[in-house]
Amino acid sequence: MSNNNGFKFADNFLWGGATAANQFEGGWNKDGKGASTSDMMTGGTHTTPRRITPVLEEETYYPSREAIDFYGHYKEDIKLFGEMGFKTFRMSINWTRIFPNGDELEPNEEGLKFYDDVFDELIKNNIEPLVTISHYEAPFGLTEKYNGWCSRKVIDFYVTYCEAIFKRYKDKVKYWLTFNEINCLTVPFGAFMAGGILVNENENSDQKRFQALHHQFIASAKAVKLGHEINPDFKIGCMIAYMTTYPNSCNPDDILLAQQKDQISNMLCGDVQVRGYYPRFANRYFEEKGIEIQMQAGDNEILKEGCVDFYSFSYYMSSVVSADTNLEEVEGNILGGIKNPHLKASDWGWQIDPKGLRWTLNNIYDRYQIPLIVVENGLGAVDVVEADGSINDDYRIDYVRDHIIQMEEAVKDGVELMGYTMWGCIDLVSASTGEMKKRYGFIYVDKDNNGNGNMERSKKKSFYWYKNVIKSNGKEL
Repeated sequence: MSNNNGFKFADNFLWGGATAANQFEGGWNKDGKGASTSDMMTGGTHTTPRRITPVLEEETYYPSREAIDFYGHYKEDIKLFGEMGFKTFRMSINWTRIFPNGDELEPNEEGLKFYDDVFDELIKNNIEPLVTISHYEAPFGLTEKYNGWCSRKVIDFYVTYCEAIFKRYKDKVKYWLTFNEINCLTVPFGAFMAGGILVNENENSDQKRFQALHHQFIASAKAVKLGHEINPDFKIGCMIAYMTTYPNSCNPDDILLAQQKDQISNMLCGDVQVRGYYPRFANRYFEEKGIEIQMQAGDNEILKEGCVDFYSFSYYMSSVVSADTNLEEVEGNILGGIKNPHLKASDWGWQIDPKGLRWTLNNIYDRYQIPLIVVENGLGAVDVVEADGSINDDYRIDYVRDHIIQMEEAVKDGVELMGYTMWGCIDLVSASTGEMKKRYGFIYVDKDNNGNGNMERSKKKSFYWYKNVIKSNGKEL
């Protein structure tokens, strides 16, 4: 389909795909790598949650440990990304590949060498690396010693890690993200995944999570300042899981509830990382929740000095909220909500809302006026391999096409959009469920929920479609 209005994205628009080390890299105990928080999470399903096991259990499947073994297939995979024409590839570095326990004084050379090889391969294929420094894989050693980001000491360990990779890759990587979906710490779900925090089963984790979030804010700001000192050409961004929220009705109670969700879920983290200070609406929220953020002298100055250069975010769906607690609820990314009768849903119940991406882009840009990039957007679905080996994922093509169209509309609205990296460009382990069955990729990987399969890569119909999208710079959809 050609977009008939002659629209085209900027010539330097960063088309690409996105992954996370903990979901696709594997090689969890190779060449000196230590155990990360994700390595301690079991498999799960749509109906059975993943478990956190502080001690390894024999005969238990941990999907992140092997994942799809990018560690052993990186040349093959990057060649496929190059064939699609990627301008950029969003990936993350496994912190424990560089500092196995998180608190070592010297980095692991074998781990550093692996990412040298990956970046060299990307550069050889004319692909710009976009690197997330911490993406749901904090060292489990820091959880054991300090209960993760609850401790302020972890800030220094993170900055040491940043210094090691900034100096090592200063001539290979330009674009960095400090934390993946940092705002996940605003919800109980994110305590372990985003903060490496173990909480008691019946514990209210609000105080621990928001204190940990403050520590990550300080760590991010210090990393931004350090990165710019090491290489002034670095562009360092934040990454927010944008939870687009609509009121269910024009009832003022619904309107206020939607506004409050947007403030705490999205704007709190965006304001601190982009503007360099806590928004005033946070004061009331903290007071009502009994949260007391422990700050040290100089923290406010650190936040001011470490504002990000650009704003990146994930967008999969929108949700609906209502003051009426009797309405039907549906699944969602991090947070669910009320069923929206105007939208279709994915196989996992996530409501599909392309126009919500246009609204979101405008909402973010109106507030911050800095460059934006959509670094996660995609459709988790059950793919069928036909007898001839083909995978006809037209539903994925439709999903991505409809969202790109709304990105075009947002750019015409005046939004400064840097790029788009479709999530899970190659099939990988689902973060929320630990499944392989929930597939996102343009590239199919032969592996199932139980770890069975030969890891063979094959191209889906969407592979060829996205290749043409990039080649035409969004003209041919």
